[in-house]
Amino acid sequence: MTVSSLHLELPALPGELMALRREVRGFVAAERAAGGLPYPDKVGLGFSPEVSRRIAARGWIGMTWPRRYGGHERTALERYVVTEELLAAGVPVGAHWISDRQSGPVLLKFGTEAQKQEYLPRIARGELAFCIGMSEPDSGSDLASLRTSGTRVDGGWRINGAKLWTTNAHRVDYMIALVRTARADEGNRQSGLTQILIKLDSPGVAIRPIRSMVGVQDFNEVVFQDVFVSDADVVGQPGHGWNQVSAELAYERSGPERWLSSFRLLAELVQAAGPRPSDASAMEIGRLFGQLMAVRQISLSIASMLQAGKTPNLEASIAKDIGTRLEQEIVRTVRSIVHADALFEGADLPALRALLASAQRYAPAFTIRGGTGEILRGVIARGLGLR
Repeated sequence: MTVSSLHLELPALPGELMALRREVRGFVAAERAAGGLPYPDKVGLGFSPEVSRRIAARGWIGMTWPRRYGGHERTALERYVVTEELLAAGVPVGAHWISDRQSGPVLLKFGTEAQKQEYLPRIARGELAFCIGMSEPDSGSDLASLRTSGTRVDGGWRINGAKLWTTNAHRVDYMIALVRTARADEGNRQSGLTQILIKLDSPGVAIRPIRSMVGVQDFNEVVFQDVFVSDADVVGQPGHGWNQVSAELAYERSGPERWLSSFRLLAELVQAAGPRPSDASAMEIGRLFGQLMAVRQISLSIASMLQAGKTPNLEASIAKDIGTRLEQEIVRTVRSIVHADALFEGADLPALRALLASAQRYAPAFTIRGGTGEILRGVIARGLGLR
């Protein structure tokens, strides 16, 4: 067994980033005071193009990208601070989240110069939104088994197939889809895959809603029937899609949203409990915050690795697996405290109760999105030389 491939430095955020943290908190407070930012009553990432554009106007989308592509050339740790503050406050960032977190970085790393010039500045201005095209019907978490095909035609590709659980596909502009453009090599199912940009209002694209237990339409099934995309829409090299997706998943799995989705619920509990919670509640709250700080250190370590140009797939899988299980533990613990602690019996706590009701319905998704726990632990086992 070897663990030489695992690297988890524990960086501290530089003190000068406190000014940026205060700036973000001031923005949130001003937006709430002006009525432009509703107080959160649901867990998860809300969707508001207007809020995203105001965030973009502060220079907080595409923060680390080159200026020539609309970015701001700031550090990954600066972006981490902004992300952490917006998520902790429950700001609806869903309209730019995927574009900023992974679609933009994928285009920056693998895209053509024309693609970078076309898409990145618009993402950074909050004008263009993307969704992820990985999961498929009947494939579960076995991404290499995907069946959506890209067939070579004159001037481009003809796409047929379907993608499933595509968050916000019904209200975004583009998908970066992973499709099979060649037969897999014997013994290598990951070969023959290609990432392709698909405009979601193209002829032949049908978007079918999937309504969740939370009562909202976040998920969709996207069906492609003879959808034409040009050669200019291929991201990277045909057949190199698996390596590109592996890099993309490091962005998707490592961010603080993997442990902050239910933070607002915990914060409301602490506020409702006040300065003198019961001993039992104080012990449980302390335990959760201790785990949160540990996961935060892992997430910070990955942010510093991304800043150094590394691809921390193993570390990101660890962060995602631990973080999303903790998110579910927060929901279970808050429910137990609210139901068992006499302090909350009969209390009028509409914000806490609304968030708890939302979180209980949403919690099963925490350990599914971005890769199930079983898949992640397989990735971790291989990375540690255990299989």
